[in-house]
Amino acid sequence: MSRSSMRTTTTSPGGWSMREAGGRRVRIGVVGTGVIGQLMHLPILAERGDVELSAVADLDRAKAKTIAGRFGIPRVLDDDALVADAEIGGVVICAPSFVHEDLATECLRAGKHVLVERPLALSAGGVRHLLRVSEETGKGMVLGMSHRYQPNVRALRSAIADGTLGEISAVRVDWLNRAVRRPRTGWRRRALESGGGALMDIGVPALDLALWVLGYPAVERVSAMTPGDGFDVEEEAHLHVITEGGVVLSMAASWRLHAPADRHGLWVVGSEGGARLSPLTIFQQVGGRTVEVTPRQPIPRGGEDLFTNGYRRLLDKFVRVVAGTAAAEPPAEQITLMSLVEAAYDSAREGCETRVR
Repeated sequence: MSRSSMRTTTTSPGGWSMREAGGRRVRIGVVGTGVIGQLMHLPILAERGDVELSAVADLDRAKAKTIAGRFGIPRVLDDDALVADAEIGGVVICAPSFVHEDLATECLRAGKHVLVERPLALSAGGVRHLLRVSEETGKGMVLGMSHRYQPNVRALRSAIADGTLGEISAVRVDWLNRAVRRPRTGWRRRALESGGGALMDIGVPALDLALWVLGYPAVERVSAMTPGDGFDVEEEAHLHVITEGGVVLSMAASWRLHAPADRHGLWVVGSEGGARLSPLTIFQQVGGRTVEVTPRQPIPRGGEDLFTNGYRRLLDKFVRVVAGTAAAEPPAEQITLMSLVEAAYDSAREGCETRVR
């Protein structure tokens, strides 16, 4: 499939090793030079002493050349050439969502480990396919859900798992972006390419965040509304989800919030306490009183924001997978996530609650 598309060797935040076994540098290629590639993947990888950014690929070759010059990347290739390069051991895929599955498949079959930005694929079937290919090839597939690597999110997940909040009854997650930021043109506005609008774009990570802190329970049914104002894809998505254990999960994702700032947050209700993100705050009932029990968390170096720090830790994991010093856990839970997303679109279209298959 052709689309023609300050280094350091210190320890990373939180004590994650940045060294490759034997001191050799791993060679990594990046496909996609959009916003997340320019702001996160490329600068973080470029500053590492154990990484050689070998090549970059993008449909916009002129932009790719400019980006390559900025980060000292020696080659601008098309997708096929990058995948075929035997010296590249790992590929970061931050291209448009509709090429994730095919491109990851080609990379895995070419003997490369992959880090795939979310969504992993546009369907549960696509996720199953990638899991099979990863298993068949023996190559690691790292999921680009960077929020899982943020210390505040991990602390909340631990508090839920160890029973600090008691039995969880409800979770609410909002991922509301200001209207001035919404995509007005391009592939995100075309349903055949994007797979959907706000739900597929920002609802997917919001749902993953909520399900991940809960330990990824099975989901039973969903009711959804996806207003679109006549566009090809929805600008909002509102979901009411029931998990197998009876937890109520509510989610709102929107491209058209009219407010001074975006609103991203998560709230958890338990029988013995409650919590919220962000910032992380955990309360517990102690002797009939509500007491804050928020644990201390690692402070990112240099006051780095948690979003960037999450990407730094995610990319550290990927580098170690490519180096052979860490294993990539198969992201099988993404079948649950994408099955939920598919059922949500069915619910919105049919106007009724839908069981998640």
